[in-house]
Amino acid sequence: MTNESDLPVVQLTPGRWGDPAHPVDLPSAAVDALKHLGVRRPATDPAEAGPPSAAADRPGLTASQSAFLAGVVGSEHVASDLDSRWAHTRGYSTTDLLKDRAGDTSDMPDAVVYPASHDEVQELLTGCAAQELAVVPYSGGTSVVGGLAPSRRFVTVDLRRLDQLVDLDEVSRTATLQAGVRGPAAEALLAERGYTLGHFPQSYEGASIGGYAAARSSGQSSAGYGRFDQMVVGLTLATPRGTIELGRAPMSAAGPDLRQLVLGSEGAFGIITSVVVRIRPRPTERHFEGWRFENFDTGLAAVRRLAQDGPLPTVLRLSDEVETAVNLADPDVLGGGSGGVLAIIGFDGPYNQATADVLTAAGGKNIGADPGETWRVGRYRAPYLRDPLLDEGALVETLETAAFWSRIPALKTAVTEALVGALGATPPLVLCHISHVYETGASLYFTVICAQSDDPIEQWRTAKRAANQAIADAGGTISHHHGVGTDHRESYAAEIGPLAVESLRAVKQTLDPDNIMNPGILLPEA
Repeated sequence: MTNESDLPVVQLTPGRWGDPAHPVDLPSAAVDALKHLGVRRPATDPAEAGPPSAAADRPGLTASQSAFLAGVVGSEHVASDLDSRWAHTRGYSTTDLLKDRAGDTSDMPDAVVYPASHDEVQELLTGCAAQELAVVPYSGGTSVVGGLAPSRRFVTVDLRRLDQLVDLDEVSRTATLQAGVRGPAAEALLAERGYTLGHFPQSYEGASIGGYAAARSSGQSSAGYGRFDQMVVGLTLATPRGTIELGRAPMSAAGPDLRQLVLGSEGAFGIITSVVVRIRPRPTERHFEGWRFENFDTGLAAVRRLAQDGPLPTVLRLSDEVETAVNLADPDVLGGGSGGVLAIIGFDGPYNQATADVLTAAGGKNIGADPGETWRVGRYRAPYLRDPLLDEGALVETLETAAFWSRIPALKTAVTEALVGALGATPPLVLCHISHVYETGASLYFTVICAQSDDPIEQWRTAKRAANQAIADAGGTISHHHGVGTDHRESYAAEIGPLAVESLRAVKQTLDPDNIMNPGILLPEA
């Protein structure tokens, strides 16, 4: 069985997701299905779009600023050439990809800086404040909510050289990892000692430890291992005013837990340079299988029973009727599903028959290991589908939320109706699944596919505004694991209220008084 630590780190490129050497082709049945949605391939092949010309945008650094950056990390670790800057432009939302394909340079950094230690990061931030240079932290670059597009010109601090396993405490079962360690690399480093982190988001091939922490990432094995913020027991933060180290003990009653203030801060307060995380022994066996339920409501009740009363598997996800029919888990049979809804369960360790008994009692039918193995093998391939879909002229994007169990059915209906209403001129296919569960509630993850309009960026912005409002009205949170960035900034402010926003601004003013850290991300600018 291929394990996560066997996967290579993928160096993402602007405008395309994942490893360009292993693209996914749409099966002919999927292309035919797109025609029924009114999707038509554009006359100009968008896949052939390349980076902008050298004259498109030039670095805006002064001689003093350039000399400062080189003085901290060495001139060989400062890049201002077009290719390096273009490779660090924006993230991987559909809006980002559409801008990349159009050669839009509006969010391109003036330089990319590659520090090799916490001390260099700290010196950079202190000096950038004096040099009036805005800073965007970068490691995997997989943001899908505008988290890498600040409100003014900036330099990118790429953490890829902070890529070490600093310490492994086998007694406490903790590991200290630098922020630039990518997901597959972290698993490989831990596997050498017989351990796993157990954090496998769909962005796993490209995302990093620092990004996991900064955006409160949640992985596909969250039912068994928890979210990333639940794994973090300590961290180090470099800010323009100095260093903060948190996590003397696993739990403490010594005031508010400031680790939780830094987790999810998206680079607005400083740069996370390392984290101390809980680790677990690497499993010696894994089991995945599929279960079919008559409808989403029946499956939802079964999933809730497991979440509240156990025993929980490591992986637990439930697709609705539309997603089950489309079957994104297996690109080779895209569109080949057959009625009902599909749940996937997985165990890191021995198979637990008690979990299966709960699903049977709740009306589920075990349909064997094949659907589970298909999902396991293909779970990192689904994002690769977006590129060929965009090439065909489809608009495809995702959004997610979470709510208490009692609100989930109404929330799902409200968001679906909002998306269908906003995209009425290009009727969409709206898919939904649950992949993260808690005793008190769960997440909902939506995928939307429709024909592109003449202005697909504004088309999606209109739909996203409608979905955001539906989420707020139905009692959901604006983001469960994608984060805030710029896409959710105003909705987040409305969700927490003006006094809470004022409190966070006070923290930012204390740690970043010159507003150089990812300006305009997370919080509306005053």
